[in-house]
Amino acid sequence: MRAAVSAFLGRYRGQTRVHTESDLRVFLRWCTEQDLDPLIIRRVDVERYVRWLQDVRRYQPSMVSRRLSVVVGFCRVCVIDAILEHSPADYVRRPTVPSESPTLGLGHLQFEALITTARQSTNPNDFALIALLGLLGLRIFEACGASIGDLGEEHGHRVLRIHGKGGKVVLVPLPPAVARAIDRAVDERTGGPILRNTVGARMDRHAATRRLKHLAETAGIRMPRMHPHMLRHTFVTTMLDAGVSLRDVQIAARHADPRTTMRYDRARKNLDRHPNYILAAYMASGT
Repeated sequence: MRAAVSAFLGRYRGQTRVHTESDLRVFLRWCTEQDLDPLIIRRVDVERYVRWLQDVRRYQPSMVSRRLSVVVGFCRVCVIDAILEHSPADYVRRPTVPSESPTLGLGHLQFEALITTARQSTNPNDFALIALLGLLGLRIFEACGASIGDLGEEHGHRVLRIHGKGGKVVLVPLPPAVARAIDRAVDERTGGPILRNTVGARMDRHAATRRLKHLAETAGIRMPRMHPHMLRHTFVTTMLDAGVSLRDVQIAARHADPRTTMRYDRARKNLDRHPNYILAAYMASGT
């Protein structure tokens, strides 16, 4: 089993490996609880695992699909390495993932209020956090993992070196507002993380989520569940509202598949251009 797991995880690097290992661990733990050997399971067992993710853990279809993909990949590697004769996960039914993103970003006024609140905060990390997530569109692990040593200049532009998914390294230009936010957080330091928590250590995703929720409450933003990915979603939808082409937004968001960017666009259109607004405006004289 250890050899099978090592062979499978060896295909990944960076945060992708971390998340894949986490998803695989959930499956292996489930097998242990069901008294099943992961190397001799049947298709019906994988079907039961999917049903458990849906009915017991109540995950969204996208999460279920992702965790099933990890199981499928693990089984296929075992077949390649002759550990299994055939994959029991090949013909397992995948949940239907909606074409629209279930995550909703902030509206334009809400985003402005959040930026203003962060800029006025006495904690210099707040403005830098919102700028990195909402104005650069970084993923939370990319923002928290950014260090002072990643700052530099390229062809006259201030840039930040980002260590993204799959170990990919990209240079992201810093608009003046973002550069000021980072400079304020860095102060006179010459090394270490850009974002720090209350004890001066590197900020993690949990501390970032707490700061984001605090800033949202202070700004008067009422959202059922405020989390860092909402700002990445806001980054995409605000760019689209500003007239940036879908292709350019895809490049800025570093989406490998344009369909990922289109999911954000569909969610934005379904709300901002919903026919309900047209009907209400048409009947305004009577309402």
